Amino acid sequence: MFIFKSSIGKKFIQAISGAFLVLFLLLHGTINFFSVIDSFTGKYGIAANDDILFSEGDGLFKLGCDFMSTPVIDIMVPILALGVLVHIGYGCWLTFINIRARGGVKRYEVSSKAAADSWSARNMFVLGLVILGFLFFHLSHFWAKMQLPEMFGIGNYENNPYLLLNATFGNPWILAGYLLWFVAIFLHLSHGVWSMFQTVGWDGQTWFKRLKVISIIVAALIFCLFASTAVNAFVQANFIGA
Repeated sequence: MFIFKSSIGKKFIQAISGAFLVLFLLLHGTINFFSVIDSFTGKYGIAANDDILFSEGDGLFKLGCDFMSTPVIDIMVPILALGVLVHIGYGCWLTFINIRARGGVKRYEVSSKAAADSWSARNMFVLGLVILGFLFFHLSHFWAKMQLPEMFGIGNYENNPYLLLNATFGNPWILAGYLLWFVAIFLHLSHGVWSMFQTVGWDGQTWFKRLKVISIIVAALIFCLFASTAVNAFVQANFIGA
């Protein structure tokens, strides 16, 4: 098929699957940031010990986690996650076939005006590998203790998500690793969002600088959502909740 064989088609698949990645991170980061809001409203750590969704008095972050368990989100999240997996898998495959075809280690073929002045544009594959490698570490901390037991009955379910935040980010070394991971995500997105728009044709002189700014804003927003959640949990675990 044309979309799988042509250069434009390959980039289009990466662009669309990349859009799923951005949406997934924005949704996930927003829910996580609710825990920071809870710190200012006195609701941090408050979660009813029951299986009822949206229990009265729960903190905003717990309510957000309950929202992620509703039927609509149960359908949407796997679709978004599938888009992320396609983006990762297809990116690795494109890089491999280009290395083999061009006889050297080069990133997947993208005609980019940003490549000349962007370190992240020249190292998208390396950043992607860093993000992918740490992703499995992240899943062991949260997904394996919430969604996995809930969806498949494997392992012990943790009903209080605040405890998982404190247990994970309360360790300064784990916090440092996560912050480096968030930096890698920021660098990846700062070029990836721009490249996504370029692929669909928004690369004229008028929009070039605007899209670069938009990309940095989106990447910075996602970084701040996740980083503030992690740092806040560290403070809660080691100073306020101690």
